Amino acid sequence: MKPPDTHDPRGFLLMLLSVILFAANTLLLRAISLHLPAADGWMAALYRGTVGMLMVAALYGFGRGLSLKALVGSKLVALRGVIGALSIAAFYLTIAELGASRAVVLNLTYPIFATLIAAWWLKERVSRAAVLWMAAGFAGLVIFVGGDATPGFSGWDLLALAGALGAGIVVVLIRKLRATEHAGTIYASQCFYSILLALPLRGGNVMTLPASGHFALIAAAVIVGISQLVMTNAYRTLPVSRGSSIQMLLPLVTAAGAFAIFGERFTLLELAGAALTLLATWRVASPRRSEGVDDRKEKIPALQPVPDP
Repeated sequence: MKPPDTHDPRGFLLMLLSVILFAANTLLLRAISLHLPAADGWMAALYRGTVGMLMVAALYGFGRGLSLKALVGSKLVALRGVIGALSIAAFYLTIAELGASRAVVLNLTYPIFATLIAAWWLKERVSRAAVLWMAAGFAGLVIFVGGDATPGFSGWDLLALAGALGAGIVVVLIRKLRATEHAGTIYASQCFYSILLALPLRGGNVMTLPASGHFALIAAAVIVGISQLVMTNAYRTLPVSRGSSIQMLLPLVTAAGAFAIFGERFTLLELAGAALTLLATWRVASPRRSEGVDDRKEKIPALQPVPDP
């Protein structure tokens, strides 16, 4: 199997499309939360889990890799599902409270957490440069959350960072599970436990939503599912470093949409902190070695979440 083609325009366009779709999902959920307070993060997670489960079953069910037994029979699969479901709910809840732009920036720190967790759990080597970039990323985060446009650091910021930490744990769990489980099963665990956790909390409110609410939540779930598939296909012809750099456009696209639609804005100090954090995250996430077949296999499972970000 040949290495990814760095100059393949199809991969670039697909990755750019995935960024636009991820941003559209976030902005749509922000709009839903403003017009329908009952459709909160748990409700969005419930719909995403349900739609995602149907998509996984259609793609990988009926003997094509999906193992329903592993969803409850494997401790690591279940752990991946529970932490992934909680991380998604945390991200969706903070979209409503912090705004789309701020929630996305905080959520996109997950590669830094993943690097630290992999170093501790999987004993992966972390270079001195990566450590320095992680320190710079956290410094930028302190600047970003302490800006003047918002009331400073709050419990919602803490929840957003907890979600990013959970997403980092999920990335490491996926790396371990990839050796023994099919990608469809790994992703289905997130969907299954999103339903399992959200249904008791918000299942009774589903029937109170107007038809427009059902349609909007289903649309958001379909958009994020398609965006993950598009991103996966883009990585088939794109090196990880270039794909990661394109994904870093997500906060810019989201912020532009949030500014135009919802009037969200940052101060110059907050923008500087966010830029430093995103630059550091990109430097940590982008591999410095030559990217061949082995690297591509390690980094690109089908339907890999961004976390959701």
